[in-house]
Amino acid sequence: MDLDDFDAAIAQLPLDDEPITSAQSPKDAVDYIDAQWYTLVNRRGRWMDLIGDYAGSEPFVVDGDALVELVLNDPFSHISFQSAHAIYTLERILHEISRRSKSFEIIFWHERRLSTLLYGEDDYVSSSRCLARAILYRHLKSLDVVVHTFNNLSDHAWLAYQRLTKPMFVMTGDGGIVSASSSKSAAERVLLQRVFIYSLLSQGTSVTLLQGAQYRDSKILSFVYEQRLDSDPRRGFQDEFWLATDNAVKSLTEDERRVRFNIEAQQLSSMSQDGDLPSLVQRLSGVNELHQGHHPALLQIFVAHMLCVPHLELKERARPTVELPVALKELLSTRFLPHVYVVLEDMASVSSIDGRVYVALLDSVLRTDHSSLSLLLGPKTSSCLDSLFTENNLSSPDFSALRSQFPPVTNIPTSAPVESPSMSLLPFSHPLFDQELSSIHIHAEEEESDDEEDASHLEFNTLFTDTQHWHNHKRAILPAHLGGSDSMGPMDERQRKRQLRSEQRFMSKLQWQAETLTGALGIPLQQLVIPSAASARKSRGAATTSISIVEDTRSAKPTKSTKGAPGKKGKKEIISSADKIRLANQAKRQAKEDDSNVTWWKEQLASVMERSTSSKIVAIDHLMRNKRTKEGWLSVEIRLYRIHLEFCRWMEGANPESSTARDRYTVSIMCMVKDLYESKELFPTAAKYLAMSLIALGFTDYIEALEAKATVSSEDRSVNFDFIKLIKSKSGSAVHKWMRITEDPVVWQLRLFGEFMDRSMDSASDPRVSFKPDAWQRTVLDCLDRNESVLVAAPTSAGKTFISYYAMEKLLRSSDDDILALVSQIAAEVYARFRKELGSKACWAIHTRDYRVHNPQNCQILVTVPEMLATMLLSPPLARTWTPRIKRIILDEIHTIGQQEGGAVWEQIILLAPCPLIGLSATIGEPEKFNAWLASVQEAHGFKHTFIHHPHRYSHLRKFTYLIQPNEKLAPFDGLPDYKKTQRLRFIHPVSMLSFGARSLPPDFSLEAADCLSLYQAFQFSKDRLGFDVDSLNPTQFLAYAKGALLRQKDILRYEAALTTQVATMVDSTDPMDQTSVLNQVIKKVSDPVLEETDQSYVPDAEKFYASLITLISDLNASGDLPALLFNFDRKVCEEMAKAILDVLETSEARWRETNLEWKRKLKQWEVWVSRAKERERQAERMKKVKKEKDDTTAAEPETSWEASFNPDDPSPQFSFAGMSPAFTKEDLDEEIQSLARWHSAPEWALKALQRGIGVHHSGMNKHYRTLVESLYRSGFLRVVIATGTLALGINAPTKTSVFCADSPFLTALMYRQCAGRAGRRGFDLLGKVVFYGLPIDRCQRLVLSKLPSLGGNFPLTSTMVLRLFNLLQGSNDAPVAREAIRSLLRLPHISFVSEVGREQILHHIRFSIDYLRRAGLLDAEGNPINLFGVAAHLYYTEPSNLALVTLLRQGVIHRLCNQSSLITAKRDLMLLLSHLFGRRYLPKAYASGKFLEGITKKSPSMVVLPPLSDDARKILIAHDEHIIRVFTGYALAYLSHHAEVLGQDTLLPFSGKPICPSTSELEPSPFKDYLQSTSIPSVARSPFVATSGLGDNFSSVKELTETSRHGLHMNEYAIPSMRQFTVIPGQDNEEFALNAYLLDFYIHGQTKALKAANGIREGDMWYVLQDFSLTLKSIRTGLVQLLQKAAANASASRAESVLGEDVSELDSGYGTLDPAEADPDLEGSEQGEFKRPVGVSDRDWKVYEVINAMTVEFDEKFRAMWA
Repeated sequence: MDLDDFDAAIAQLPLDDEPITSAQSPKDAVDYIDAQWYTLVNRRGRWMDLIGDYAGSEPFVVDGDALVELVLNDPFSHISFQSAHAIYTLERILHEISRRSKSFEIIFWHERRLSTLLYGEDDYVSSSRCLARAILYRHLKSLDVVVHTFNNLSDHAWLAYQRLTKPMFVMTGDGGIVSASSSKSAAERVLLQRVFIYSLLSQGTSVTLLQGAQYRDSKILSFVYEQRLDSDPRRGFQDEFWLATDNAVKSLTEDERRVRFNIEAQQLSSMSQDGDLPSLVQRLSGVNELHQGHHPALLQIFVAHMLCVPHLELKERARPTVELPVALKELLSTRFLPHVYVVLEDMASVSSIDGRVYVALLDSVLRTDHSSLSLLLGPKTSSCLDSLFTENNLSSPDFSALRSQFPPVTNIPTSAPVESPSMSLLPFSHPLFDQELSSIHIHAEEEESDDEEDASHLEFNTLFTDTQHWHNHKRAILPAHLGGSDSMGPMDERQRKRQLRSEQRFMSKLQWQAETLTGALGIPLQQLVIPSAASARKSRGAATTSISIVEDTRSAKPTKSTKGAPGKKGKKEIISSADKIRLANQAKRQAKEDDSNVTWWKEQLASVMERSTSSKIVAIDHLMRNKRTKEGWLSVEIRLYRIHLEFCRWMEGANPESSTARDRYTVSIMCMVKDLYESKELFPTAAKYLAMSLIALGFTDYIEALEAKATVSSEDRSVNFDFIKLIKSKSGSAVHKWMRITEDPVVWQLRLFGEFMDRSMDSASDPRVSFKPDAWQRTVLDCLDRNESVLVAAPTSAGKTFISYYAMEKLLRSSDDDILALVSQIAAEVYARFRKELGSKACWAIHTRDYRVHNPQNCQILVTVPEMLATMLLSPPLARTWTPRIKRIILDEIHTIGQQEGGAVWEQIILLAPCPLIGLSATIGEPEKFNAWLASVQEAHGFKHTFIHHPHRYSHLRKFTYLIQPNEKLAPFDGLPDYKKTQRLRFIHPVSMLSFGARSLPPDFSLEAADCLSLYQAFQFSKDRLGFDVDSLNPTQFLAYAKGALLRQKDILRYEAALTTQVATMVDSTDPMDQTSVLNQVIKKVSDPVLEETDQSYVPDAEKFYASLITLISDLNASGDLPALLFNFDRKVCEEMAKAILDVLETSEARWRETNLEWKRKLKQWEVWVSRAKERERQAERMKKVKKEKDDTTAAEPETSWEASFNPDDPSPQFSFAGMSPAFTKEDLDEEIQSLARWHSAPEWALKALQRGIGVHHSGMNKHYRTLVESLYRSGFLRVVIATGTLALGINAPTKTSVFCADSPFLTALMYRQCAGRAGRRGFDLLGKVVFYGLPIDRCQRLVLSKLPSLGGNFPLTSTMVLRLFNLLQGSNDAPVAREAIRSLLRLPHISFVSEVGREQILHHIRFSIDYLRRAGLLDAEGNPINLFGVAAHLYYTEPSNLALVTLLRQGVIHRLCNQSSLITAKRDLMLLLSHLFGRRYLPKAYASGKFLEGITKKSPSMVVLPPLSDDARKILIAHDEHIIRVFTGYALAYLSHHAEVLGQDTLLPFSGKPICPSTSELEPSPFKDYLQSTSIPSVARSPFVATSGLGDNFSSVKELTETSRHGLHMNEYAIPSMRQFTVIPGQDNEEFALNAYLLDFYIHGQTKALKAANGIREGDMWYVLQDFSLTLKSIRTGLVQLLQKAAANASASRAESVLGEDVSELDSGYGTLDPAEADPDLEGSEQGEFKRPVGVSDRDWKVYEVINAMTVEFDEKFRAMWA
C-alpha cells in the first residue's frame, strides 16, 4: 500500500523500458529483477534499529546459510582452513545478536547452500566451505539456540513454522551485486538469493540484511525491507526470468556434483554427529583416490594431525603462515584436500581438523629425513597412527619420494612475527583525574613522545572558554564582564517593539492553551497561587501548610471532612462569642440561599412541565452543569429528578419490556443511583426513592450495603416533584415486574456494568493531596517527602500525572531559589497550575529546540527537553551557581532512553544529575533490569532510590477492527444527519487474539468484566474437554464473597487472574496448528462470527484506504466515539488522509448546496440582507440622532439578525466534524486561522480542515499550527486529529478512540501501547476504544500480544564526552558540583545499563581517550580544552565526524580546499568533504549499482551516490586512524598486562562459554610439540581463537581491534573515534553500503523533488535531515569564529577567574536552536552586523572562514527557500 506516493515519485522518472531477460544469461536475469523490483525494494528500505524500533521482543529468524557465509567471508580470517577461528566468529555474531534479543531462531534451507558454497569457482574453496558449513551447523546444534532445517520456502514444514511462529523478519544476505567482471556462477548465486528474498517478502515475512548490520550499543542497525503479501508471486516477472532461475539451479547443481565427486549433498539435519577418529579414518580409507601416488603419505600426515589437534591447547594452534612448495600446494588444493573435505563433511568437528597444524606437520616432515613419523610425533602417537592405518588396510606412505618431489621452501618460521611497538602515553596531570585514575597509573610508559601527528593549522594553543551560542557566534551565554562578547549590538526602538509584540503573542497563546487544559475529572485547571517562601515563613503559624494539588486522579469528587455520627459523645466544644455571631450569620446566609434555591428550582420545574420527557432530560442535563446544582440539597434533588425522568423515558419507549430496553435503562439508572449514594448531601427521602429504584430493578439485596456506605443527613426534606410510582404501597413489591433484571446481579454487572465499577486500589484519604490516593500513589508521596529518587512504571490513565505537580508544588512552597527541571512535559500545564511572584525571577521558564520563554537560569520550574538539559548540565558557566540549585529532575517518558536517536542524552542526564530523579513511564519492558542500573547510579550520587510498579490501567481499552473488503462498494456521503451507520466496526475479544498463535500472554494482557463473563461461558461450552474445574470459575460462586455489594474493579482483577491463569496454561500446552484443540474451540466461541467469515489478510489499496476514511469517521461519530486520534507514522500520509476527508466533505457539501432548496432560500435571503447594508447604516444613523435628540437612554438598539453572523463560506454543520466549545468563539478561531495564514507556513488545506473539526499533528507541521491543534482538540472543537507518534508522548491530548491507520515499520509494540494509551483517559471516558483500520488481523493480533522490549542503552563515555567533562571542570574552575558529578560517574560499577564494562576498564578507556585527545590537539597536559575544542564539542552528537573534521582542519586539508583559486570549486569540494562526514545516509548496494544508477542520473539532476573522498583527505584520515589504532591498542595491551592474573586464559567461546581445546597441552613430548610451542604466535590483546589464523597483536582497524580482541576486554567500536567509515570505498574494504549524495545534490540543485525521486529521501524526513546539516554548518562556523577571535585577542593572556552573578543571561543550547519555520515574523532579521576579520588572522585561515561562511549562507538560503 503506497500511501505516501514514494514509489510513484521514482515512477515519474522516464527510465528505460522493461528489459527482456534471456533464459541463457543469469547476468541479464539479475539485471532484470533488480530493475523491475529489487532496486525499488532497496529504495523503500529503511535503516532501522531492528530490536528497539522494529521487532521489540517479537521472534525473528537468522538465515543459517547467510550466517555461515558471513563467518566464512570474515576479512580477519586467512585462507587456510581454520575451524577454531570460524567457530569463534560464529559465536561472536550470535553473542552480538543475543545480547540485544534472545527471540531468534536459526533456519537452514537446503536449497540455500547453492548460494553459500561458491560452486562454480575454486573447487578447493567450495569443498572447504562444505566442510566448514557442516562443522558450524553441528556446533550450532550443540548450543542453546533453536536450529531448524527445511528444504526450501515451499516446504510444508517451513510454511507450518511460518504460520505458527510468525517471525517478524528474516536476517539474510542479498548476494551483493553483479558487475561486468562477475563470473556466470557468481551471477547465478546472486540471482537465487534475489529470488529467495522475493519469495520471503511474497510470503508476508519482512527481510533485513545480515551482512553490513551494525551492532551499536543495544541496537542492531540494518536495512528493513517490508513484506508485500502475494499469493501468486511468479506472475510478477516474465516466464523467461523463471526459466533463467531454473537454469541457474541446474547449473550450480552440476557444479556441486563435480566438486563433490558425485557424492550427493545431504540435508544438514541428516548428517552424523561428530565422529570419532577411527570412524573418520575408516571413511577416508574407502576413497580409492587417496591410495594413489603421494596421497598415502599426505593422508598419514593428515590423520596424524587429527591425532594431535584434540590434545593441543589453543595457543599452540596459533600458527604463523608456512610456505609450502608451489607444486605441493597445487596437489593439495586440487586433488587431495577436496576429497578429504567432502568425505569428512558429515563427521568432522572443530577439535579434529586444523589446516595450519596440518601444514606445520607437513612442512616438518619435508624438513626431516625420518622414514616414519615416530621420531617426530613420539611413540604413543605413532603407535596409534600405525594401528589406524593397519586396521583400515591403508597403503604405507613413502615420505622419501614426497621429499624428493617437493623439497621444502627455504624460509623457516622460527618465531612469531615481530609486533610493532605500541604508542607510549603522553604526560598528563589533573588533580581529580590523577586521584580517580590512580589504580591504573602507568608510570613507566608516561614520557614525552615524538609520535604525535604534525599539525600546523589553527594550532594557537588557545584555551577554550564556552561563552558563545553554538550556532550563532553573535550571541553570548555569559555577560561581557564574565567573558561573553555579544556582537549583535543593542536593539533599536522598532526592534524592541517587535520583540515585545512577539512575547505578548506567545503569552496570549499560552494563556489560551492553559484554558483548554483539564484535570483528571475533565474540569478546567485552577491556577494555584503560591506565596514566596520568604513571606510564607513570616506569616506561618504553628500549623503547617499542606500540599494542595488540585489534580484529582479518582473519578469520585474530592471528599469533604464528615461530621461525627449523631449521638456520639465527645469533649464539649467551647465557642467564643465572635464565633457564635459568625455561625449565626452563616446560618442566615444558608437559609436565604436555600429559599432562593427552592424558588429557582420550582421555577425550573414549572418551565419544563409541559415538555416531552426527552426535552425535559435535555433541559435538566443542562441545568446540572449550573454552579448552584453542584452542592447542597439541590444537587441531590435534581439528580433524583433525573432518575425519575429516566424511568419515565423507559416506560414511554416503543418496546419498554424488551431485553434491549431493559439493558439500556438498568445501566443508566444504576449509574445515577450509585453516584447519588456517594453524595455527601443525601437526605432520608432521597434515600427512600433510591431504595425503591433498586427494588424495581431487582437489586433489593444491595440496598443495605449501599446505605451503610452512604452519608445520610439526619434532617429530612420533601422533594418538589412527584417521584414515579415504582413500588406498590401495600405489598411493597415492584409495580412493573418487567423492569427487574432476569439474571443474577453478579452476572448482570459483569455483562453490562464493568466500566462503571469502583476502580480505586486500596485508596485512602491523605492530607497531602485533595483526593484519595491509591496505595502505590501514597508510596510515591512518601518517597518524595523523603527526597528520594523514584522510578514509576504505570500504564497510561493509572494516575502518574499528579506526581510531577506534587513535586513542583512542594519545591515552590519550600524555597524561592531551588530549581526543578522537567523533561518532556508541556509548559502550558505548568502555567495553568502554578503562579508565584518572585520579583526579578520567574516561576517557570521554557527552553526547547523551538523557543525559550523567560530566563532558564532564573526560574524555579524549568520545562525543557533532554538535549537542552544535558547541555546545561555540561555548561561550565552554569556549574558554579545554577546546577547546584537543581533539587529535582523529572524525566517523563523515560523509556525514550532506549531509542536510537537521542537515547545517549537521557543517559548523560541521569549520570550527571546533581539531585534525585523522578522517572515516569507507561511502557518500560522488563523495568526491573533498567531500574537496577538507575538505582546504582542514584546510590552512587548519594540518593536512595525506590521502584514503584503499578500494572493496572484505570480504564479498559476495548479493541475493534474496521472491516474493509475487496469487492465492497462505498455509498456516497450525503452528510452526517443522513448517514446510516455501517456494521464495519467489529469487536475483538482479547482471547480471540490468541488465534494468532501466541506463545505466551503478555504481562499487560487484560480482560474487561464482560470479557471475563464471555470467556467463562466459552469454558462452559468446552467443559468436558477442559482439565480443570470450570464450575469453580462460575462468577456467582467465585464472587460470592461480594454478594450484596456492587462489584469493584479489584474483584474483577481477581476473577480475571483466575481465568487468565487457565488460558496461559492452555497456551503453553497447546499446539497452535491443531485446529481441533480445546484452546481453538474456546477462541472460536469468543470470536466474532462475522470476522471469521471475512478475508482477514486483506489490506486495502491506497485508493480504497483513503476513500473509506469518511465512513470510518462517520461510523465513529454515529456511535458516539469521537473525539478520535488517527495514527499513521508517515507525515506525508497523515496529510493525505486529512486532504482525503476534507475533499469528500467539500465535494459533498457543494453537491448538497447545488440541490438543496432550503440552502438556496437561506442564501438568497442573506444576499438580500447584504444588499441592504447601506440602508441599515442609514437607519442606524437616524436612530443615533433620535437617541441624541431625545436623550433617551432606553432607546432600542437595532436587533441582531441571523444574517449578521452568517457566512456562506463557513462549512455547513452536516459536513463538518467540529464540536461545540465554550473555550472560544468562532471569531477566535477565525482570528487564529488568519494569523496562521498571514505569518506562518501552514498550508491552506490544513486551515480549511480546522474549520471542519479536522487537524493534523506531526513534527513537520508549523509549531503554531500544532499548538492550535492541541488547544482546539482539548477544548472539543477538533474531534478528528490525524497524527504520527507526536501526540503519544508527553502531550495532554485525551481521546475517546485511538485509530491505527495502516501498517508501518514504526508501529511497534512500544508505539502501539503509547498511542493506544491516549484513549480512555481518567475523567473523560470510563472506557477507551482502539480501532485497527487498514491492517490485516494478524498484524493487529501481533501488536496486542507482543511484549514490550527491554530497554536498550548507549555507551555515553565517548572521547568527546571525556573532552566535555574536562571543559566542565576547567570552565567552572573545578566547581564542586562538577567534581562530584564526574567523581560519581567514574565510580559507577557500570557506565551503561546494557554494558559489560567494569569500572577498571572504564578508567583505562578514559586514560587512553585523554591520550588520544592530547594527540588530537584538543587537550593540553593539564586537562584544559584548547584550539578546535569548540568545533569538536559543539558537534558532540556526530562523533566521530567531529573529530575527523578537527583532524582535517589541523592537517591543512580544509585550508588547501578553501584556498583554491575558484570560490565555486572550493565550496563544492568542501561540501563534498562535509557530506562524507555529516548526515551520512546509506544506500544498499543494489540501489547504488552502476546500471540502475546510470538510468536514474540520466533523468535527474541528482548524482545519488556520493563521489569518493579526495585522496588528500583520505590519506590524512587513514594516517589519523593508524594513530587511533595504536593509541587504543596500547590501551588494550596496558589493561590486559595489568589484569592478566585476574582475567586468566581466554579459552571459552563468547556465546556458549564452552572450551574447544584443553586448558593445558595434552600432547606427548616430541620434537613436533616443541616446534609448535616455539613458533606459536604470542598474543595479549588478540583472542587466541582468532590467533589460530596466524594473527598476533597487530590490528589494521578499530573494527578488527574490537571484534577480535580477547574476552574480558570489552571494547566498544562506537566509543572509539575510528576514521575507517570515512576512508573505506564502497564495494572495497568489505564495505557493504554506498553513501547517499543527498546533501551535495541539494547544495547543487536545491530540488526536493529530485531528492525524493532519485535519492530516496522521504518527504516527511526531508526537512529534518536538511535542517540538521544546516545547524551543523553553523556550529562549524561558530567554532571557527571563536578560535580566530581568541587567537587574535592574544591566547597567552591569563584566564579571568569566572564567578557567575545574578545577571547571567540566558543559555542557548548547542544541540538545537529556533527552527526557521517556527520563527516569529516580528523577530526575523533582528541579528545585526557581520563577523569582521580579526587583526593578526592569516590569509589562509581567513579564507577558510570565508568559504565556510559562504557555503553556510548558500545552503541555508536553499533550505529556507524549501519551506518559505
